[in-house]
Amino acid sequence: MFAALGGLCLGSFLNVVIDRLPVMLQRQWRMHALETLNIEPPRASRFNLALPRSHCPACGTVVKAVHNVPVISWIALRGRCAHCDAPIPVRLPVVELAGALLAVAVIGVWGLHWIALAYYVFLMVLLASALIDAETTLLPDQLTLPLLWLGLLVAAALEATPTLFDAVAGAVFGYLSLWLVYWAFRIATRREGMGYGDFKLMGAIGAWLGWQTAPAVILIAALLGLAYAIVRLLRRTATRGTPIPFGPFLAIAATAVLFVTARSATLLVIE
Repeated sequence: MFAALGGLCLGSFLNVVIDRLPVMLQRQWRMHALETLNIEPPRASRFNLALPRSHCPACGTVVKAVHNVPVISWIALRGRCAHCDAPIPVRLPVVELAGALLAVAVIGVWGLHWIALAYYVFLMVLLASALIDAETTLLPDQLTLPLLWLGLLVAAALEATPTLFDAVAGAVFGYLSLWLVYWAFRIATRREGMGYGDFKLMGAIGAWLGWQTAPAVILIAALLGLAYAIVRLLRRTATRGTPIPFGPFLAIAATAVLFVTARSATLLVIE
């Protein structure tokens, strides 16, 4: 119960990260570009994960605390802003519910242990990365690189994870495998098939899951991405040149592989 409630709150915070981190990065890049051109950037209001307070993007009204309760407020408001009746994205309660379900899932598999907390952090960062990539085609280094180093640290500190050697090998294999695919595709077609953020995310996944599972993650993600592309082509919502974010499929594949391997290991112990 407490795990689910905590997961709902963390899911709510994750929505803030998903909404604000891309905007924060774009502001930083714009400021850097102006400074490079020796142009004094205009003064801008503070914008980070804490400020300004949560508000409706349509009318700018600050969200009251009573309207900011995870999932319940969205249902009570029927998915509409209390002030201007603008629609509230369904992604918000979905992410909050995902936070709760993932919290219950990791405790159900690994129990009340540090490894459960570690994998919960891994899965939540995967979720944030996937949704940011899906909405903006960005995979921020601010998420992928700390996730990679944290995976190596967890592997060194906890026994229930891949060994440190397997984690390092997984990070290298994960990064280089997609890097090679990128260059093979670019040489063959003279177009970019994926971004560097995909390499870093796969490197992070390899660090958490070990090199042994990296081929399965890549294969599952590739099949999911291909199926998604085919559906969009058949529905004529995309063309062959339409960019398709690969991060969400890597995240889905990594989550599936994590729980399948954990269940397989549990069954082996029981037998």
